[in-house]
Amino acid sequence: MEWNLLFFFNSILLGIGLAMDAFSVSLANGLHEPEMKCTKMYGIAGIFAFFQALMPLIGWVCVHTIVGYIRAFEKLIPWIALILLLFIGGKMLAQGIWNRETEDETPKVGLSALFVQGIATSIDALSVGFTIADYSLYKACVCALIIATVTFFICMAGLVIGKKFGTCLSDKASIAGGAILIVIGLEIFITGIF
Repeated sequence: MEWNLLFFFNSILLGIGLAMDAFSVSLANGLHEPEMKCTKMYGIAGIFAFFQALMPLIGWVCVHTIVGYIRAFEKLIPWIALILLLFIGGKMLAQGIWNRETEDETPKVGLSALFVQGIATSIDALSVGFTIADYSLYKACVCALIIATVTFFICMAGLVIGKKFGTCLSDKASIAGGAILIVIGLEIFITGIF
């Protein structure tokens, strides 16, 4: 494939498509923690961008090395995403219900939860490695960088929107965020299976 406007346009569209789950999770995180500082927002968006770029590259490498194994693993992707997002979403939901009764301070989104969210929302991006298999390694890296950039900005928008509504819905924000994560997990699972 040549370096042309279509390559960049396709990479941006891939980034937008892949970032939708990360956007929803960012929205949930903003709802969950309405007092989040800007540095943490950059970190969250950076984690999602990193995983959204990493997974297509891993898929690209697998296509060029161990394509048979990754095809078998591809059937497990919806199950893995469902389990991870149900776990994190269920935990947020339980914290929201628990904190509602005790009126404690809203719990923060931790680093381990962010890594699990990053993996869960980007694991379906492994299959993009098949889509970009005809790219050279250099072009695949450029494509992944574009995907990461698009994801970063989309996640920042999700965090800002989530924080704004999280302030308005402070007592229900954690419940809403957990429910959003559960719905995303179910959506990934249903579209992946069917």
